[in-house]
Amino acid sequence: MYQDVLLHIDGQWRAATGGRTIPVLNPATEEVIGTVPHASQADMDEALAAAERGFATWRKVSAYERAKLMRKAADLLRSRADSIAKLMTLEQGKPLPEAKMEVMAGADIIDWFAEEARRAYGRVIPARGEGIYQLVVKEPVGPVAAFTPWNFPINQVVRKLSAALATGCSIIVKAPEETPASPAELIRCFIDVGLPQGVVGLLYGVPAEISSYLIPHPTIRKVTFTGSTPVGKHLAELAGKHMKRATMELGGHAPAIVFDDADVEVASKTLATSKFRNAGQVCVSPTRFLVQEKVFDQFVEKFTAYAKSVKVGNGLEEGTQMGPLANDRRIPAMEALIGDATQKGAELRAGGSRIGNKGYFFEPTVLTGLTREMRAMNEEPFGPLALMVPFRDFDEVVEEANRLPFGLAAYAFTRSAKTANAIASQVESGMMTINHLGLALPEVPFGGIKDSGYGSEGGSEAIEAYLNTKFVTQAGL
Repeated sequence: MYQDVLLHIDGQWRAATGGRTIPVLNPATEEVIGTVPHASQADMDEALAAAERGFATWRKVSAYERAKLMRKAADLLRSRADSIAKLMTLEQGKPLPEAKMEVMAGADIIDWFAEEARRAYGRVIPARGEGIYQLVVKEPVGPVAAFTPWNFPINQVVRKLSAALATGCSIIVKAPEETPASPAELIRCFIDVGLPQGVVGLLYGVPAEISSYLIPHPTIRKVTFTGSTPVGKHLAELAGKHMKRATMELGGHAPAIVFDDADVEVASKTLATSKFRNAGQVCVSPTRFLVQEKVFDQFVEKFTAYAKSVKVGNGLEEGTQMGPLANDRRIPAMEALIGDATQKGAELRAGGSRIGNKGYFFEPTVLTGLTREMRAMNEEPFGPLALMVPFRDFDEVVEEANRLPFGLAAYAFTRSAKTANAIASQVESGMMTINHLGLALPEVPFGGIKDSGYGSEGGSEAIEAYLNTKFVTQAGL
């Protein structure tokens, strides 16, 4: 069912100028399952011109009418969830139920943004003189360039796409070449319900080539990127040089703090489930498990038992709990982090190796005996690797949680309301969830601080980055 993917430019689905393509691999089999076009500069120029025309059209459509069209797209996405989820599993590897959940969540995100943009209120400011009106109005910022990663092919596109469309912006999406079909089908839902020509463009190619051309271009007025911190810093620098507004959702190294008064059974199961979701290829994945000494051994034992029980396999097979890593680069990256740690004294409690020699499968891995000199304690693992570290007291765990330059997500488990309030106040992160997994709902903020980026891709804050604030004052004649 996997077909070659096409670009979408100026209302047309088509191949790249010149016919260049990039192979798409199934990470479970390493087989080529299709191709994706390699956009040329001519393709980018055409997409930019179309986005400018699309913006001129779309900004004049009322928020009420934009919301109606978006809700139709959300309903269409839901109706196609089964087929799109299968495409996602084929190209990305995650288990089919996870893929379908991502598609369905994408529809919820579209609905939420559609309604939120209808409430992008301005305000009236009381004037100092009679007969003077002072108004604050919100206007769409303009054409957007969006760059998205392969780990959540629908989720990472739909947040940017929905925010742009809801606020009256046009958008060019540079979607991931490794997982191109599912985001293309997301965009197809909007086209099929009547989105005007030019409002959405879809490009694939060499990421550096596309970003270096689109971001400085005068048509583009906003940049939004999800990906690694080094690439994000480079793109933010490029956007800043050209005075483009930017949202950056970058890497993390999330601390998961378990105090000795926590329910260890609940904490271990909840965090293990989160850790091995999408094979750990999640920007908010818990990575450093900071567990108070009194319950450390108990937590590690339960967590390790869960890790060993995870069924790893092809995401299309019934009962698979964790699929392969999404591409061949992740295998040596994992092996290097684990090798460095074990050579420096860390102990493997579970996993640590590739599974088989076909497909990018890797064992759920648990390490203890870690020190700060080990690479895994400082570099985002972005894989099924859990790092277990004991701590003595509150001040020590806060210091470790805040030691790294990242600040995306954090987790904590405690029965004490006092401790919960204190840890939420002291840990430096854009998001913290305590005693449950409560991140990434459409209506709540989603974003980081420090080297994890800036701006939000969720909550009412998300649409602000796509709107200009204009002040208008008028006096009667």
